[in-house]
Amino acid sequence: MKDYSGFIFAAYAFAAVAISGLIAKITLDYRDLKRKLASFQDQDSQP
Repeated sequence: MKDYSGFIFAAYAFAAVAISGLIAKITLDYRDLKRKLASFQDQDSQP
């Protein structure tokens, strides 16, 4: 039986990097949308 621990570690490392990247992308998109919504609400409140 071969030692597959390197491949298993690489798969977990890749999954961790991919999930971290998705979380970062979602967080940045949320912050951008929140900022745009705030500016839109500011424009709407002006007479």
